[in-house]
Amino acid sequence: MLKLILIRHGETQGNKLKRYIGKRTDEPLCPEAGNMLAQLAYPEVQAVYASPMIRCTQTAGILFPGKKLNIIDELAECDFGEFENKNYQELDGNEHYQSWIDSGGLLPFPGGESREEFKRRNVTGFQKAVNGCLRNGISLAALVVHGGTIMNVMEEYADEDRSFYDWHVQNGKGYEVEIDPELWKKGWKFLHVIREL
Repeated sequence: MLKLILIRHGETQGNKLKRYIGKRTDEPLCPEAGNMLAQLAYPEVQAVYASPMIRCTQTAGILFPGKKLNIIDELAECDFGEFENKNYQELDGNEHYQSWIDSGGLLPFPGGESREEFKRRNVTGFQKAVNGCLRNGISLAALVVHGGTIMNVMEEYADEDRSFYDWHVQNGKGYEVEIDPELWKKGWKFLHVIREL
């Protein structure tokens, strides 16, 4: 079996301010995030895959020091378009934002990605990571990515039926999941959820 640990990066200043921090804002972790992450006990993994964003590479370096990072561009967070680096208070009164809220978050971000584009990109990146593990005989790997990336992967593949927003996790947290390599190769692509971290 292949076990994967999906981990959301540590907290950034934008996260603290509840901003939409996506693909366009490459901000580092907060200074205190390193201390919080260093207290987390994740198992020793054979491989680490990460989004190219600095908040993910910094998190991976703290959680898995000395491990080579396999960067997968498609695992980056959503492009929030004109909402990028703003929070709901700053967007209050913006007609595009109100339309997006009224749609239940289903409309494309103005000037950014649609949910479908974002999910398709993340799923492609996740498949690259899984295929890399299978090709290299890896049985335990970590993916250090974004909240939205984890939500997309879990909504697409998890053996528990939950909606996108129901898979949300806090900074530094995530899920431990398991894949049956033989079934995956045969096209039965699903993740067994072992636990929330």
